[in-house]
Amino acid sequence: MSRLRIALLNAAHDPEDTRRNFRRELDADLVEFHCPSRDLPETFQFDACVVTGSRASVYWDEPWIGELKSWVGDAIETGLPMLGVCYGHQLLADVLGGSVEDMGEYEIGYRSVEHDGENDLLAGVDGDFTVFTTHSDRVTEAPPGATVFARNDYGIHGFRKGHVFSVQFHPEYDMETAETVTTGKDLPDERIQRVLDGITAENYDAACEAKQLFDNFTDYVRRHARDGDASAVSADD
Repeated sequence: MSRLRIALLNAAHDPEDTRRNFRRELDADLVEFHCPSRDLPETFQFDACVVTGSRASVYWDEPWIGELKSWVGDAIETGLPMLGVCYGHQLLADVLGGSVEDMGEYEIGYRSVEHDGENDLLAGVDGDFTVFTTHSDRVTEAPPGATVFARNDYGIHGFRKGHVFSVQFHPEYDMETAETVTTGKDLPDERIQRVLDGITAENYDAACEAKQLFDNFTDYVRRHARDGDASAVSADD
């Protein structure tokens, strides 16, 4: 089949790092829309959609967030495969009827996450794997009918419902982005320094294992585009 065409819903207020990271990791033609500028697709004619991270919270009362939720909900109804990352993970949970809350703290830095080994998205990734995380909201309740496939001590790190996949961690981050995001946080200096000290080549190399999910997602999208629902059984079936 021809090269995949994926809508990149870039929810980052400063979009450059996010753009660079996803364009590097996804083997597809990305059509980018900057959501905080109220830029959304006028059609659902894509092979898939990716919703990125953001410093926003899904429960904020801002026009662009409501418009993004509406577009995503309608796109899901059409059967468009979706991948959400961090804020995207939380937004997909919210749209599908799950719950998102402020943690009252940050999970930030290279940390361990476990997955159940029974999901398409993390096929080929060790059951206990390293990822970079940075978030102060979390999904406290997965959407009805969703399957939670990844967790750590901060909560839900991955779920699937039908053609919708989402992860709380940032598989797309390079070391530069991890450093930039960390130094921009309003956290005590000593905690910032601990996180920066952990941004090493060794930890980054370990976290690169999780990048396999991008190939797994695009493989899934190709199967879905080729065969439709016959090759992509919903997680709640």
